[in-house]
Amino acid sequence: MGNDRSGTGARTVSGPGYALLLAAGPVGKQRLMDAAAALPQLAAVSPAALLGTPGGASVVQLVDPVDPQTVLTHLRTAAAHPGPVLVHLAGQLTLDAKQRLPHLALARTTPRTARYTALPWHWLAAELGRRPPGSTVVVADLVADETAWPPLSTAGPSALAAGLTLYGTVAPAPPKRRLATPDYSRAFAGLLRSAAERPPLALLHQRAALEAGLGPGPELLLDGAGPGESYAPPDAASGVEAAAWSGQAGQTTGEIRPTGRTGATGQAGPGEATGSAGRAAASPPPVPPGPPESFRPADQPPVPPALRAPAPPPPGWRPVADPLASTHAAIFEAANAGRHSEAASMAAAWEQEALRTAGPRSDEAIHWLEVRADLSRIAGDPARACELWLAVADARLGNGEPAEHPEVEGAVDRAHHQWQFVADRVRAGALAPQLIELRGRVPGRRPGALEAVRRRAELLRAPARTR
Repeated sequence: MGNDRSGTGARTVSGPGYALLLAAGPVGKQRLMDAAAALPQLAAVSPAALLGTPGGASVVQLVDPVDPQTVLTHLRTAAAHPGPVLVHLAGQLTLDAKQRLPHLALARTTPRTARYTALPWHWLAAELGRRPPGSTVVVADLVADETAWPPLSTAGPSALAAGLTLYGTVAPAPPKRRLATPDYSRAFAGLLRSAAERPPLALLHQRAALEAGLGPGPELLLDGAGPGESYAPPDAASGVEAAAWSGQAGQTTGEIRPTGRTGATGQAGPGEATGSAGRAAASPPPVPPGPPESFRPADQPPVPPALRAPAPPPPGWRPVADPLASTHAAIFEAANAGRHSEAASMAAAWEQEALRTAGPRSDEAIHWLEVRADLSRIAGDPARACELWLAVADARLGNGEPAEHPEVEGAVDRAHHQWQFVADRVRAGALAPQLIELRGRVPGRRPGALEAVRRRAELLRAPARTR
């Protein structure tokens, strides 16, 4: 990028580069992609080749982060770098239930909690969009869940561009009991490793799409065009440099057009990774003139502030009304500022209101239990967090939700995770029987979870060793 090989005006920034490689996704059955599989091959690419900077580059990997604030901190570090920047994203997109804005799902994200456990896409756009034109590239290898895919597929690539130079692909969720694999990322990395010199990004993207068996549909190909620009067809790259690298990469002509497989291949069992389904060759559809109706706000909605957002969302992704948005924002802002008692008091008050108006097993009451559990985690009280997550699981099971339901599994998994951090032997021992009982009913996806709880419970019952 420092030598303008991306074709995006990168001469404006030179010097050593900075790459942030992010792989993220929810734990458990809600994970749609084996995102972490993208990183080993990317990490094997030399930093200079990854960034196209002869002076080298710094490369930071972030795998399955839990907190969107952590990711935001890394994005701000990248945005502050004076040289060229590349951000690579592998994972899945979802929409929050209230504002219907796109978010990158993180480790603790569920459909109910996406708004405060996932990374809002407009945070990414706001942080990187402030950098000099041509200095920053985002490469995305994403799947969109059932909430995000319909509006994304209608709006087209411009829905995510938001001032970014964005390359990559967004595909619909794979069939149930399958995991998508980051084939585009692997192809992207493989081409960089095999090239004597870093190719233009537009051509690199086209070749990676071809190698991954991707075409114009059903997935979206993100071809690096910004808002208001048309997305070039796959054979649009031309010129001496592009043709030369095409030959080096094994092409016999200067034309590059994906002609991938058609139809899904093979069968996969539960949790098994499958390759990307092949696509028919054609040019991507033109960018529609505006976002679909599902992304437009209701008539004169009271637009609340986005939760801890550094900037408002880009045009076309405006939020719809959320009466609790400012409440959630105030609670988690207090918690993240260290005012834990204040945050807990606010959440408890809202829980009491939900209990009074909707009942103890209502969705509203369970939601505030989940909020209080997360606040306990932020406050560094794993025992209380475990206790509350156990209450969430018990309430959901009492409502008739099956043991394999993602929300039930997630509650028990989080209770188990927090319990492992309870250092007080007496308190951990007191929580063990209920956790064992729930683990027996909800074993989860990780083999040996129940046995692990039983083993630790036995150790807790044994007399403590003294030195």
